[in-house]
Amino acid sequence: MASSILHITNGDSTTEVLSKLNFDGAVITWREMLCEGKTTIDVGSETFWKTRFEFLKTSYKTTKKAFIDYTLKEYRNLCNQKQQDEIVLWFEYDLFCQINMLAVISWLKRYRQGRKISLVCSGEIEGKKGLFGLSQLTEEELINQYNNRVVLSQDDIEYADYIWQLYCSDSPLRLETVHKFNPMSPFVYLEKSIKAHLQRFPSMKNGLNKLENHLLELANQQKFNSQEELVNAILKDQGVYGFGDAQYINKIQRLKKLFSSFDPVKLSKTGKKVLDNQLNFYGQIRSDFSYLGGSKKYSYLYIEDTQKLLKITS
Repeated sequence: MASSILHITNGDSTTEVLSKLNFDGAVITWREMLCEGKTTIDVGSETFWKTRFEFLKTSYKTTKKAFIDYTLKEYRNLCNQKQQDEIVLWFEYDLFCQINMLAVISWLKRYRQGRKISLVCSGEIEGKKGLFGLSQLTEEELINQYNNRVVLSQDDIEYADYIWQLYCSDSPLRLETVHKFNPMSPFVYLEKSIKAHLQRFPSMKNGLNKLENHLLELANQQKFNSQEELVNAILKDQGVYGFGDAQYINKIQRLKKLFSSFDPVKLSKTGKKVLDNQLNFYGQIRSDFSYLGGSKKYSYLYIEDTQKLLKITS
């Protein structure tokens, strides 16, 4: 008798592709963005989902109904999938996916002990330059990725769970070194993602993080007729972050004092001073309610010269 398979995908676009290719097994879509907002270790618990809803409601005006319909119903569907022998994870190389992947593995470690867990993780494709998401692959490439999926050992599962625990801790400092301790890990894109995560803490030079500075640089260097054009540009030039348009619109809103216009897009005098490191914007943008994982975003500063974080003592 053939073994049964459960697929857990990184998003609806991947789920649609798998459905078209008629892969055997049930498909569940992991609909979260755990790279943003506060997270807790206990994935799937009441505390976990309450924490996530509070963040999404505050930052993205997500209604309770939308949260239940879009995220919780699919999670409950996952909870009901208990019979499969193998669980295949479909995630990508970027920070958005890698953090979600860690959370899913942590959940599987707790609730699906002893199951065979395998990973399809897109990024580099033989014979091509650049990094590719799952929805960018050809049918042949996708099937090839699936046939060459990596079966995770118990050590791999424990390692992913440990990194997830550190991500959810109230200090990001351990992440500076621990992600380098496992060079044989099958999570080949995790190190770059963790480095990118650490650069999301505010820079000591001007109080903005790497992504926020990149937004200002784009706005200053290129001509955009609208906020939409600026967002489209950074979506194409965001490196390993993998964020969506809603996340960048949210970031621009938080930086709106640094813009004098969005029709066309222009930096204000203050924005140009911040971009040139002549003015530190930390005091104006700081918030005690802004979290990256389990850590308060503005309790740490990123020092570019050493590529290290500095804890701010209050």
